[in-house]
Amino acid sequence: MAEDFAQTGFNVDPQANGVDAGPQLGLITQYVKDLSFENPNAPAVYQWQEQPQIDVQFNIGTVSPAENVHEVSMKIEVRAVSGGNTAFALELVYAGLFAAQNVPEEMLHPFLYAEAPRLLFPFARRIVAETIRDGNFPPLLLDPIDFGALYQQQTAQAAALAGAEPAGEA
Repeated sequence: MAEDFAQTGFNVDPQANGVDAGPQLGLITQYVKDLSFENPNAPAVYQWQEQPQIDVQFNIGTVSPAENVHEVSMKIEVRAVSGGNTAFALELVYAGLFAAQNVPEEMLHPFLYAEAPRLLFPFARRIVAETIRDGNFPPLLLDPIDFGALYQQQTAQAAALAGAEPAGEA
């Protein structure tokens, strides 16, 4: 197990004072996995008078590239449309690698879908704002997101849907 952490740069000595006995979580690294910015109507877009309508979409996903290592990816899509024309479109996939040792599944799932995105969000938010600003638009400062509340809401919706299914069709 310790070898897995050593390969990822997360060094833990499992023998030191029983360190491996309790749950451990840690951020190994974070990075831009994909970044795309489109300004399809430049330079005409800079003459438009109408304020664009901005649509922001989020998606959180996880994969486990190695034992006790989880990649959490936050995909953010932003599209600004004015008068039926695209002012700009941005797509960012920002990810982090997290180490988890001796963490029960019922604790790991909320961490990966609520706490890990909370830790990654400020960095992704900065990248979104700076990329849009670099496209010669006013920076878009995304509002803070309560990932814990979103996780609880989605868990409750999933439980309600599961409870609504007729017996035997699950």
